[in-house]
Amino acid sequence: MTARGLIVSAPRSGAGKTTVTLGLLAALARRGLAVRAAKSGPDYIDPPFHAAATGAPACNLDSWAMPPALLDALVADAARAADVLVIEGAMGLFDGVPVPGRTGAAADLAARFDLPVVLVLDVSGQSQSAAAIMRGFAAHDPAVRIGGVILNRVGSERHRHLVVDSIARLGVPVVGAVTRDNTLTLPERHLGLVQAGEHADLAARLARLAEMAERQLDLDAILALASPPRLHGVGAQLALAPPGQRIALASDAAFSFVYAHVIEGWRRAGAEVATFSPLADEPPPDSCDVCWLPGGYPELYADRLAAASRFRAVLARFAETRPVHGECGGYMVLGRSLEDAAGVTHPMAGLLGHATSFVKKRMQLGYREARLMATNPIGAAGEVVRGHEFHYATVVSPGDDAPLADLCDGQNRPLGPAGSRRGRVTGTFFHAIARA
Repeated sequence: MTARGLIVSAPRSGAGKTTVTLGLLAALARRGLAVRAAKSGPDYIDPPFHAAATGAPACNLDSWAMPPALLDALVADAARAADVLVIEGAMGLFDGVPVPGRTGAAADLAARFDLPVVLVLDVSGQSQSAAAIMRGFAAHDPAVRIGGVILNRVGSERHRHLVVDSIARLGVPVVGAVTRDNTLTLPERHLGLVQAGEHADLAARLARLAEMAERQLDLDAILALASPPRLHGVGAQLALAPPGQRIALASDAAFSFVYAHVIEGWRRAGAEVATFSPLADEPPPDSCDVCWLPGGYPELYADRLAAASRFRAVLARFAETRPVHGECGGYMVLGRSLEDAAGVTHPMAGLLGHATSFVKKRMQLGYREARLMATNPIGAAGEVVRGHEFHYATVVSPGDDAPLADLCDGQNRPLGPAGSRRGRVTGTFFHAIARA
């Protein structure tokens, strides 16, 4: 079975594509279809919502960070397991870094896999001008096919008619019109939506979104637009080599930023992944030969992590003989201390020498290419790994540890050495996605 697929995107962030996507996914799943979803670009938060809406695993697809063969393998895996594959874009359809064919934008995926784009157009504050926006998107790149448009935040029936009539002249079908309803909006935090696991009423929210989609989207027309992805010759692809045979993975509300394709790749390569919860004061299992602390929101739980004495003591003993690595939030926890937004300083593991703070938040955002200076759980010395940074923490005291990697940004501009390594302990704000 090969799924028919489409991409849901928008002219910009904030147009409502996640709300529309979740409603579409949940409504299609209600029909009894096997639905799989993916998120374009580096995003930890939306895929768990996609998985909750479809009842199936979701993944990320990133044309900048992932080699083409890995993209092909991930799309092929998803398409084999579904009737419908829905890919949600990030930011605007064409937004990314100016690297031809590797922008990281959803448009790259539309062109590579020959998938139609359903554009979510926020029409609040405009009517006929929406047609001008649609004309530009439809003509911008001949390799990107705009299959249809969903109008969002429609103010009235008269408003809907004005927009639909103006777009009809372009020959792009309007396949939905969603009225303005602030109660459908999901709450946000500084990195995006509040995580799926934090919503006790997530099933009820998804049911409301499904009902919205059934009323206000033309589901049959949307399904008719979908087409099988143009698949290339693919085989098994490994994003990152397993850092050990048995991997201890921190997993709870403070450590939840993990890419599904990385974990699944480790398992397919024969590694075992054993999860534990630092918030519950659980240590890494002694049977494991490496420990990985992923990103998340440790700043929201800094007092509980500081009080997790068993976790910290056993982690220190673990690090005497086995590698320990921390990404972003995990990197903060491996440092000396973490100062929360209220200015309270909490002691952390102290296995690396830096200290971080959220008092003066400064956003660090962008793609990163890392050339590793020493062998560590991300990869071997000299290897190049692609990923991204997205955090608000600042390093208030760097410590004297050796750096872990030389970084460049998405346009190959040098950013200098970054991260830390001391003995068998390593960490960095950089989130690894795949080997270059």
